[in-house]
Parts: sequence; structure tokens; C-alpha cells
Amino acid sequence: MTKKKSNQRTLKEKVKLDGVGLHTGKSVSITFRPAPEDTGYVFVRTDLNPSVEIPADVNFVINTDRGTNLEKDGAKIQTSEHVLASLVGMGVDNCFIELDSAESPIMDGSSKFFVEAIESVGIEDQEKFREEYVVTDLITFKDDKTGSEITLIPSDEYQVTTMVDFETKVLGTQNASLDSINDFKETIAPSRTFSFLHELEMLLENGLIKGGDLNNAIVYVDKPLSEYNMERLKEAFGKENISVQPNGILDNLSLHFSNEAARHKLLDVIGDLALVGVPIRGKVFAHKPGHKVNTDFSRKLSQIIKQERRQNAPKVDLNSEPLMDINAIIKMLPHRPPFLLVDKIFELSETHVVGLKNVTMNEPFFVGHFPGEPVMPGVLQIEAMAQAGGVLLLNTVSDPENYLTLFMKMDNVKFKRPVKPGDTLVFKLELISPIRRGICHMKGMTFVNGNLVTEGELMAQIIKRK
Repeated sequence: MTKKKSNQRTLKEKVKLDGVGLHTGKSVSITFRPAPEDTGYVFVRTDLNPSVEIPADVNFVINTDRGTNLEKDGAKIQTSEHVLASLVGMGVDNCFIELDSAESPIMDGSSKFFVEAIESVGIEDQEKFREEYVVTDLITFKDDKTGSEITLIPSDEYQVTTMVDFETKVLGTQNASLDSINDFKETIAPSRTFSFLHELEMLLENGLIKGGDLNNAIVYVDKPLSEYNMERLKEAFGKENISVQPNGILDNLSLHFSNEAARHKLLDVIGDLALVGVPIRGKVFAHKPGHKVNTDFSRKLSQIIKQERRQNAPKVDLNSEPLMDINAIIKMLPHRPPFLLVDKIFELSETHVVGLKNVTMNEPFFVGHFPGEPVMPGVLQIEAMAQAGGVLLLNTVSDPENYLTLFMKMDNVKFKRPVKPGDTLVFKLELISPIRRGICHMKGMTFVNGNLVTEGELMAQIIKRK
């Protein structure tokens, strides 16, 4: 069953939070702003002159040291993952994320405060449909060095499971699952970042985590805490007393969840996979996830998506019985030979249509286009594609024979390969936005032998026959 398309979403208005960077210790303000359709997530460094936009794109990842860090045109964004996870978890598709520093604020080490800020201003639907990547085959990536592995399989919605083995006595094997993104706010967003004592000592040695305190990171004590290190930690965190609790956590921080570490790893997976740039409909299994394997997998998935988009030919059995033959098409479309350029319709729903045209040497335009080198005119390829779209549009009325379809606009039209006699054109058109007031805005593609030959955005309108 085809899942109904949903609209893209953005914030109703801007919202601002203030905090500090975990590693720099510098004050930083973050502002979430509404963004137009098809923007995606874009970081904006407002402290630079001129300001620089850094799209949340895996191709801009420069390293994964202590977070997922991006760079474009010399401008950097550090620790992007918690911010991005909050947007994905709240179902926001388009957002400008303004920062007046290179590092996102750590807040309490989770996505909780970002989620609450987004919720405080509200989210609204936009005109265009959301484009999802629907997983149809198993996709996997493994880091042989670390044993980390991420697998993506088909599912009716976006789901994530993390399986983590920390290989320590204080924090051993943990699992966490998110069966519905709608549960993100309650079950994943409050999960805070964590560190082991030996890592903490190393960070202190290197002058990092200047913005850290025991309220924004869980510290697991995986080694004996010497008096010397105890004093250093007191100084670093500005505390008079520091102790190790029976559960192995430094100081008196209470866990939000017994498996909070695994849940935070799940939060990181969601944030890092947001760098793919398109919502995912599938289930993620992440074994020993980390920012490096997460972004490596995102890079692989991004390449797969781009390749599939280039080869997004519908799978049609040309010998099967069509949904509509030429006689049924003539009853619906107002066009007539020699200007009827669609022979069959194989698929038809509320949001898409798949049709076919057999191109023969008998086409009248081949007489003059061109003698000795017959090529189907590009404008007629667009017209044929538009007629298939006309079937989609006229299918919305009960008496299509009483209507005409009129071309209104075409944008971003590209011709990839010539069409010659003997070719079979397969058209695929999908709505860009819902049909309103008889106006249809579509993304159209034409394929020959599975290869894209023509594409473009088309707009048409139906009007009543006089």
C-alpha cells in the first residue's frame, strides 16, 4: 500500500536560545528560523562578515573529533548533531540555524532544550510535498577497524535501534530503540552526552571542555580516581566536592533512563543521518555507533540516493495489461491524433502517474526533424510528458470529457539524450504540491531503456469546455 504523502514543514516563527560551547567555553546564541520549501537544514554563521551559510550536508563534514563538524568556505560548525536530531525528531524539514560562534551550545548535553524551543513557537505545513527516501533493499556499512556497523532495511516508517558495547565494567552492553519518530521528544531527546573518566582527563590535558560541567555531561568512572585528579576535576568544574556514586557516575547526577548512554548514541545517529539531506523511511540498526561510522554511512547512503535519482526509472512490465489503453486515454484527454502522444497508462494514484509512448518512424514530425537523422523534438517530449500529467489532473474530476488541460509553465527542463524512432518512452510524473483550484504542479521524467532522457517541472490547469 502506498503511504500518503505529507507536506514539508517549517517553524511558525524564529526562536532563540543562549548557552555555551562545550569545548570552547564561549557564550553562544542559536536561533532557529523558518525557511522556504526545499531549503533543508542550513547553518548560518552570523558572527562572520559577510555571514556564511553551511548546509547540513555530509559532503561538508571535515572531521568527527568530539562531534560532527562541518566546514564551508572556511566557516566551521562544531557539534552539529544534537541540533539536527532535534529538527528531525520534531518533524521539521526546512530551517535556518543561526549561530554567533563556531560551536553549537551544549545546553544540558541533550536535544531537550532545542526540542522545547521548537515546540514553543510551533510548526506549520508548507505547500510542497515532503520527499522521502524509501528504503527498498538492505544497505550496510562496516568499519573493519572498530567493528562498528550500520544497516538500513525497509520499514513503513523511520525507526532506529542502537546496540552498544562499551567494554567497561561500569557501563557494559546497552540497547535502545525508537519505533516511531513521534516518540523522540519523550524517549530520546532528554538523553545526555557522556564521557568516561579517562577521556575526561585527556580532554582537560588538551585544554578542551572549557564549557563542561557536571550538569551537561554524564561522567562514568572507569578507573580509580586519584586524589590529584580529584582536585583537578574540582577546579575544572568549580565544585568544592566531587564524589563517585555507587552506580559509577561522577558526582550526584541522576540518570534520566537506565540506558541513557545507548539512547544518546541513538540521538547522535539521528543527528548524523540528517546530513543525508532527505527524510528516511526505513529502519536503522547501528552496532557500536559513533560519529565516524555514522557519517561514513551517511556518505554512502547519500551517494546511493543520488544514483537512484539519476536512474529513477519506474519498473514497468511493458507486456502487462495497462491500467488505461489508448481507447481509455482518448475518453479522458482532449488531444487527438496526430497530437495524442500517450499510448498507455500503467500506474495512476492521487499523486503520481506512469505512462508510455511508442515512438515510430511514422510520426509526422520526423519528415522534417531531421531528414536522414530523425530525432523527436524536445518540445514534443515535454508535451508528451505533460499529456501523461494531464491524465493525473483530469483523474480528479468525475467528468473529464467536459474539461480541457492547459499548459501554464515549465521550469528546470533538461534534455539528456536524443529520442529516435524505435524508442519506447516511459513517463513518470509526481505532484510537487497538492492539486488546488484545478492547478497541477508536477515533477516529470522521461526514460528510455531505464535511462533518463528528459526532465522538468510542469504546471497545468484544467478548465471547463465551453
